[in-house]
Amino acid sequence: MEEGRSDPKEAAKVESALCVDMEKVRQIEGSGENNVDGPKKVRSLLRLFMACMVSGGIQYGWALQLSLLSPYSQTLGIPHQYVSLTWICGPIAGFVVQPIVGYYSDRCTAKMGRRRPFILVGCLIICLSVMLIGFSADIGRRLGDTKEHCSATTGPRWAAAAVYIVGFWFLDFANNTVQGPARAMMADLSAGNHGPNVGQAIFCLWMAIGNILGYTAGANGKWHEWFPWLKTAACCDACANLKGAFLTAVILIAISMTVTLLLADEKKLDKADVEAASGRGCFSAFGDLFKSLKNLPPSMFKVLAVTAVTWLAWFPFLQYDTDWMGREIYHGVPQGPKQDIYDAGVREGAIGLLLCSVCLAVSSFLIPKLCRKLTSKVVWSISNFMVFGIMTAMVVVGLISTKGYNTSFTDSLTGPDPKLKAAALTLFALIGIPQAVLFSIPWAIASEVVANEDGGQGLAIGVLNIAIVVPQLIIALTAGPIDKALGKDNTPAFGIGGAFAFICAILALVLLPKTRGTSSAVIGGGH
Repeated sequence: MEEGRSDPKEAAKVESALCVDMEKVRQIEGSGENNVDGPKKVRSLLRLFMACMVSGGIQYGWALQLSLLSPYSQTLGIPHQYVSLTWICGPIAGFVVQPIVGYYSDRCTAKMGRRRPFILVGCLIICLSVMLIGFSADIGRRLGDTKEHCSATTGPRWAAAAVYIVGFWFLDFANNTVQGPARAMMADLSAGNHGPNVGQAIFCLWMAIGNILGYTAGANGKWHEWFPWLKTAACCDACANLKGAFLTAVILIAISMTVTLLLADEKKLDKADVEAASGRGCFSAFGDLFKSLKNLPPSMFKVLAVTAVTWLAWFPFLQYDTDWMGREIYHGVPQGPKQDIYDAGVREGAIGLLLCSVCLAVSSFLIPKLCRKLTSKVVWSISNFMVFGIMTAMVVVGLISTKGYNTSFTDSLTGPDPKLKAAALTLFALIGIPQAVLFSIPWAIASEVVANEDGGQGLAIGVLNIAIVVPQLIIALTAGPIDKALGKDNTPAFGIGGAFAFICAILALVLLPKTRGTSSAVIGGGH
């Protein structure tokens, strides 16, 4: 047997001992107010709410990423059929980073706690990444891209695109570094105290707040007017607006990170207990994670399967939502004489996502009650039927707006049909309801299943994240070739998403365990 490795049965025993120790830590972190009423309980709840603020800051940046970066990458000359490939870093980062970060955050013995060191480092990298993305056009010009003014450029700017992709990759890696520990910390702090329903609501509410602020910033077309210095020869109005929005992200992430680091009352994990369970060396951490998969309860594998199909349904919308509004509804293109029309459509798409976030915020408070009444799996199934209906409607609206992608018809159009724009905004708003389920119930069910087996929350999040990144990888690799083969812009991807949503609605009813959100662990959110 190699040095640093142990017998699997013995490793399982030690792992179980560590999980028991971590459960004690969670109980300590969440204890103190179980039997306290009145002002102390209110202060405890307020502290828990503020300690989760970093999730809102991260979601603000994520909202900008979702609403602006697919369109922005096309202004740099990346063809539409290859845009999905720029998102391939997401599944790679999620597959590699979150499981390992979850593994080590369960065992971190730093003085400031188990989760906060990862949150600090991840937030700093996010701030650097968004700056790199925001100034990618200017950096590309310095590196030898075309010397034409941005208003006249129609070809690819490969240096700018390369800088943008590097920033995008670092951003996704950093997001995954923060998100897992942030969710696990919520589970730690709320254990045995306020309960899973409160934790779900808090996490979803902060995500909704971050989304609302982020999509509002993305929809704002006046950043370049308020801060004229954002515009350069390489960066025109739309680029300057993106730059301004990302600069605000740096400020908000720094503030929210500071509040979380100060108010999250984490307890230091005993080093002796961790050493007893983690003496196998850092290079075997990823292997240890997959060994742990063998010990997952059977119901957890069903949760992973349903989660994977759910995200197959969602990723086409998440990648192409604002691009669909700019292309199919507003009839614009990312470069050339109709670029301003396209940019207006992208901003209108951000407004639609803002409406989506409002519905998400309201729905997040209703979901716990629905889960108690109907069970979590029924609510999950209903949400996927809703996604199926909305995706189908988006396909129909896109076909009507373009008259079946009749280019001779769309070339003469300079804006949207008011009725179809209203229909599109309505669909964007309605999809916020199932999105509230997407951002809460899968994590809560996984957390409850693992908690019942005395498992670590970091492990639960890392494992569930694998079920998210694999579908994202599939969509990233296949959406472009399908788009190129069919030549129908975003319609094929939305049609595929709708089909997967229908399949998942059935699978949720058949496979998922009956849970009602009664465990002591809380996980919310999603990337």
